[in-house]
Amino acid sequence: MAQEADPPAALRSAVVIGTGLIGTSIALALRERGVTVWLADHDAASARLAADIGAGTVLPEPAGPVPAEPAGPAGPGQRSPGSEQGGPWADLAVLAVPPAAVAPGLAAAQARNLARWYTDVASVKALPVRQAHELGCDLTSFVPGHPLSGRERSGPAAARADLFLGRPWVICPGPQTSPAAVAAVTALIHACRGEPVPASADEHDRWVALVSHAPHVVAAAMAAQLADAAGGALSLAGQGLRDVTRIAGGDAVLWTQILAANAAPVAAVLGAVAADLAAAAEALAEAGAAAGPPPASDTALKILAGLLEQGSAGVGRIPGKRGAPVRDNAVVQVVIRDQPGELARLFQVAGAAGVNIEDIGIEHSPGLPVGVAELTVRPQASATLTEALAAAGWPVRR
Repeated sequence: MAQEADPPAALRSAVVIGTGLIGTSIALALRERGVTVWLADHDAASARLAADIGAGTVLPEPAGPVPAEPAGPAGPGQRSPGSEQGGPWADLAVLAVPPAAVAPGLAAAQARNLARWYTDVASVKALPVRQAHELGCDLTSFVPGHPLSGRERSGPAAARADLFLGRPWVICPGPQTSPAAVAAVTALIHACRGEPVPASADEHDRWVALVSHAPHVVAAAMAAQLADAAGGALSLAGQGLRDVTRIAGGDAVLWTQILAANAAPVAAVLGAVAADLAAAAEALAEAGAAAGPPPASDTALKILAGLLEQGSAGVGRIPGKRGAPVRDNAVVQVVIRDQPGELARLFQVAGAAGVNIEDIGIEHSPGLPVGVAELTVRPQASATLTEALAAAGWPVRR
């Protein structure tokens, strides 16, 4: 059987089903590696747009003899492996669709013999696997997957070939999954420059409830408070508010589907967060109603301080860049003018000084001609960078 074949050393061809942000980004990453990519989407305009920006060639419907692909790595006339003999259309099919569409999409793709191996990128794993089993899908050739990467924007126009660079990509092979399928999906992740992370489907769903799904709801709840806020209050908004609410601008329909598909784990996390918030609100109300100065409100404030300290400890446990252990970095603040080319000049100075910038943030008040760039560097490099920037005429403080 074709599904039992050994995986290629590198993927030669792939079908990407779903040309939104994630699917198109995968396709672009594969094209950079010379992989022949076919694109499919229920929205024909989305598939055409993805093709127009170089993500691949639109898959004919229904799949018949493979036509010549003008942009294939082997030149005009490139054909997918096995297509002329009725074999699979491609090495791998990637289902870049919402959780509820994974199992039906897998069943339809396998019925057409689109690929030797299959994977998905949905942010929920247990439900699609259960539904795929109920539909009688071949689970030996299917490796559930989920790249932990994204952007606030959606659609093929927002896609980037480097979207998965250094990002964790969970794979959840089951007991029946063939080693060849796992190897093929691992090759996909490496082609996209992601980092494979094995886990069970249930583990994955608990983990993402904590680090992705519940945070989205919390961000949305905070952002919802801004809907009727006074303009004067919003004019004071700084980076803190933007950081807390940044992810709240996602597609509400898609996120409703994601949350519903992972309902129990998300509910458990939100329940714990709600309990902490309720305790903080009660403590502040008690402190505000206290007739006199402390110690009347000492107990309440200790509860609040305990939550803040626990939060600080939790932040300290978040891994650093590319999943590396978090480390004590230093921040160098530089005043930067709001004009083209300033960031490039800043990086040139850092590069000439031999300093690697681990991260960067910019604080900028609307209407002002300057902002403050916060450069995160290794502690031992902060003095070197500060001196180099000052010597180059940059207003800098640490």
